[in-house]
Amino acid sequence: MYAFLEGELVYKSPSLLYLSAGGVGYEVNITLQTYSHIVNLEKCRLYTHLQVREDAWVLYGFADEEERATFRQLLNINGVGAATARIILSSLTTDELERAIFHEDAKTLEKVKGIGAKTAQRILLELKGKVLRQKDSTSLSAPKHNTIPEDALIALVNLGISKAMAENAIKKITNASSLTVEELIKQALRVL
Repeated sequence: MYAFLEGELVYKSPSLLYLSAGGVGYEVNITLQTYSHIVNLEKCRLYTHLQVREDAWVLYGFADEEERATFRQLLNINGVGAATARIILSSLTTDELERAIFHEDAKTLEKVKGIGAKTAQRILLELKGKVLRQKDSTSLSAPKHNTIPEDALIALVNLGISKAMAENAIKKITNASSLTVEELIKQALRVL
């Protein structure tokens, strides 16, 4: 219903803010990550998600579209509601969450308040590949000095291919390091 709100920040706390836009004051629930982006601002744009419940309409705001998209993906997981999704995104940045999912690091997720082993495993299972697709393959949170085979591996995993299968395909290509990332991905897809 609301894609974003832009206006003057009337009140702000680490979990809630009031935003005046067009003569209307909006109460917006935020994450700590969003708060860190807006803490020193007087005006801002927040990308919003409206949750309509039987007893209330609750508005959530995010500093960027990536965080909002991740929030929405978390909401689609059985057992993860808006409060839990907000706690996850307050405890972990989207990059940290992406890294935990990419490396299947359940321990990082279990450190978040309210996330047990089963929920952590469900998050890893259901978001594997989804969170990673939000970003361009060149900006993944893998180490900054990737080799061409590592970049190709990340891209293949983003395409939904299991990590083991992608690694085997790349190993079968003899001149992998002399190819561009795009050429290596194409050859690996042919080997699969």
